[in-house]
Amino acid sequence: MIFRKNSMLRLTWVRLCRNHLAIVGLVILVALIFTAVFADVLAPYAYFKQSLRERLQAPSLSHWLGTDEFGRDVLSRLIYGARVSLQVGLVAVSISLVLGGSLGAIAGYYGGKLDHVIMRVMDIQLSIPTILLAIAISAALGPGLFNLMIAVGISSVPAFARLLRASVLSVKEMEFVEAARAMGAGDLRIVALHILPNCCAPLIVQSTLRVANAILSAASLSFIGLGIQPPFPEWGGMLSSARGYLRGNAYLSLFPGIAIVITIIALNFLGDGLRDALDPKQKR
Repeated sequence: MIFRKNSMLRLTWVRLCRNHLAIVGLVILVALIFTAVFADVLAPYAYFKQSLRERLQAPSLSHWLGTDEFGRDVLSRLIYGARVSLQVGLVAVSISLVLGGSLGAIAGYYGGKLDHVIMRVMDIQLSIPTILLAIAISAALGPGLFNLMIAVGISSVPAFARLLRASVLSVKEMEFVEAARAMGAGDLRIVALHILPNCCAPLIVQSTLRVANAILSAASLSFIGLGIQPPFPEWGGMLSSARGYLRGNAYLSLFPGIAIVITIIALNFLGDGLRDALDPKQKR
């Protein structure tokens, strides 16, 4: 079993390496994670340090990406913003994965009326645009990092619920599940040890792609004032603050926008690569 798992991981890695765009996305993502973890070391200034004498300075040797309206270093705020954006994306997707995955597994395994009720609730939630639902939840809970993660996470629950339900429906009728049931294994053991491990591939791909959506949703909420509040740096909040300086100081909105675009493109490249690498129909 160990050798089989290692061979599967090796085969997945080989397939992933063949996709050059996926490798580019992986490298960018690793660089962003490294930047977020070591932001205190990499940032040339503190993200909250103000110097009104140096406000709205164009990019220079002392401030590589310029300064904002309060004289704060834009590069430092971008670096710390990476930490916040990745944290929101990962935690929000974790919330969606746990809640949606649990509901989908229950609905797919037990079926019947329970499946019908859970899926109809998910359908109702799917009828509401994701960003609109996130705005409603964030407005009800109030602005802040924790509330932002909850709002973005809950809005993506139906996607994971429907995906895992479909996977469970296709796996639960297989012979090894019937064998485990015949040996007296309980429902929880069957789902946790036999069904869920065989549903990991689509969940990994979906999670990677959903991190990009979560970062974009968080930036959108911060842009309209429902996300992380100043002085904490967040790319969407930095874009919102730069709206009044588009004509004379366009760099204030240019650099946060580029950071968001690069991050989302990298995650989508990686997600597409993982989807192909984990597809059993792909040639070796």
